[in-house]
Amino acid sequence: MKYLLWVLYGVLGLAGALIAAIILFFLFVFVSTIFIDMKKEYNQDSKFYRFLLQFSTGIGMKIMRIRYDLVDFDKIPEGKQMLFVCNHRSNFDPLISWRVLRKHYPSFISKEENFKIPFYGRLIHRCCFMSIDRENPRNAMMTIDRASKLLTANEVAIAVYPEGTRSKEAVLLPFHNGVFKIAQKANVPVVVLTIQGSEKVAKNYPWRSTTVRLKVVGVIPADHVKGVKTSVVADEARDMIAEDLEKFPLTK
Repeated sequence: MKYLLWVLYGVLGLAGALIAAIILFFLFVFVSTIFIDMKKEYNQDSKFYRFLLQFSTGIGMKIMRIRYDLVDFDKIPEGKQMLFVCNHRSNFDPLISWRVLRKHYPSFISKEENFKIPFYGRLIHRCCFMSIDRENPRNAMMTIDRASKLLTANEVAIAVYPEGTRSKEAVLLPFHNGVFKIAQKANVPVVVLTIQGSEKVAKNYPWRSTTVRLKVVGVIPADHVKGVKTSVVADEARDMIAEDLEKFPLTK
């Protein structure tokens, strides 16, 4: 009995130390974000803030008990950066995606509200994430131009959800063609992915873990993207995604 008590005290001590370390880390992240200027347009990625973003996200994914099933990631081209496009089912999609695609330094085009999230909004702003104003074509084109310049400079990859919003019913929505101008202007390939299972995270937590599948369903070469209308590229990408979601549904 005495031995069991010592073991229990040891386990509780380790758990307490781990929790304290996590709290201190997030306090450090919070303090670090104070120095980020939200009015400045950053066009160079920061290794320091990118590390904070990725490491904190990794902790969050562990806490949320999210597991990854990554399929055909060897299809992603090496070397020059690219435009990633994917279906959108959950608020967890970007976090999961920038975590598993971290070696490509993805910067997402996102809605303005996400940049107001406490300290995370500041982190993503410093990592060259950008908002897009879909109500103002001129402002939207400025974002597209900026994203294409980041790709041309090989600074980051760009990631977008062409549906423009998450599908709460897990049904693929129509695509916005304009986002594919980013790849056209930068002359880069479009890597098409599907995500499934992320819509179950909030429902499963904390009682069950959630397996999220990300699959590379195709790569549209840069020369093809450059030579056709954005509507054609959008239709091709959407067809790839729709076919994979229909043929290989995640049933777990």
